[in-house]
Amino acid sequence: MAIPVQVVIDASDPHLLARFWAAALGYEVEDHSAIIEGLLAAGQLPPEAVVQVESRNAFADVAACSDPDGAGPRVLIQAVPEAKSVKNRVHLDLHVGADHISAEVERLIGLGATQAWTSSDRGPYTVTMRDPEGNEFCVA
Repeated sequence: MAIPVQVVIDASDPHLLARFWAAALGYEVEDHSAIIEGLLAAGQLPPEAVVQVESRNAFADVAACSDPDGAGPRVLIQAVPEAKSVKNRVHLDLHVGADHISAEVERLIGLGATQAWTSSDRGPYTVTMRDPEGNEFCVA
């Protein structure tokens, strides 16, 4: 039996990246407000650990998005104190097909990504991009 996985991304603004990755992947940003309300009411979560995002309570240091169909892995974005400084050791590849790469790159740029470089030295044409915080990912 396969083991389910979750992809975790470090960020300075987890809510910004959750919105980006939800839009990029066709996912939905998770609403944790009910959990947070319960934790606050029980005194298990200090108020300073909560922020308002789109008029609802959210954890200050984490956000997540998930596939509404349940097929893809959940993406958890966690706040870290340091900025990204080197190339990712792991990255996502978005497989859209050769006929759709240009349109997808433009769509992702519209969401806040930037194009880094292109390559085709090991197979299909691939565009390497950076999310709004500089994390690399590929479109192929």
